[in-house]
Amino acid sequence: MTRVLRSRKKAVAGMARESAALCGALADQAGVIVEIADAMVRALRNGRKVLLFGNGGSAADAEHIAGELAGKFTLFRDPLPAVALTTNTASLTAIANDFGYDEVFARQLRGLVAKGDVVVGLSTSGESPNVIRAIDQARERGAVTVAFTGAKGALRNGADLVLSIPSTDTPRIQEAHMLAGHIICSLVEEALFGAGRPDRRRNTGQ
Repeated sequence: MTRVLRSRKKAVAGMARESAALCGALADQAGVIVEIADAMVRALRNGRKVLLFGNGGSAADAEHIAGELAGKFTLFRDPLPAVALTTNTASLTAIANDFGYDEVFARQLRGLVAKGDVVVGLSTSGESPNVIRAIDQARERGAVTVAFTGAKGALRNGADLVLSIPSTDTPRIQEAHMLAGHIICSLVEEALFGAGRPDRRRNTGQ
């Protein structure tokens, strides 16, 4: 084995251990994860919806979680009203062009959010101005606000419920965010649909 290959394998193992450690640290935040799931369950039972947003990889995570709720996670069941505010390129580019990028989520929320909705903003740095502004807007309109973030940033001070990953490493934070997102989807499905009918197909196309 060459020295270069050994070094690369060591780097891979190190990244895997870092990710596993942060995902394992979610156990320390089990309480807030349950609170987030319960907030979604209450909203959905009351005819409200879940709205999610973020930038870059966090936008993809928002869409992923919305897709698990609107489609299905592990159960065949009724769809749930969950929408990512990152998918309509006409809205995003028009709002950014006319009002500035800091408004791309807040302006959509002003037209969509209702009292009792759950609004989830994702930002690994906790400093994304458009996410912070949207969370502030959602709180003003009576939504339950949730922040998925890292170890620092103003976003942690603005939301009702905060999942804070103890890291400043963006990829590792995102990996922990998605594990938390999957756990939340599982808890929501179980609360709303019970045992349901699990999807036992080997490959669901995802």
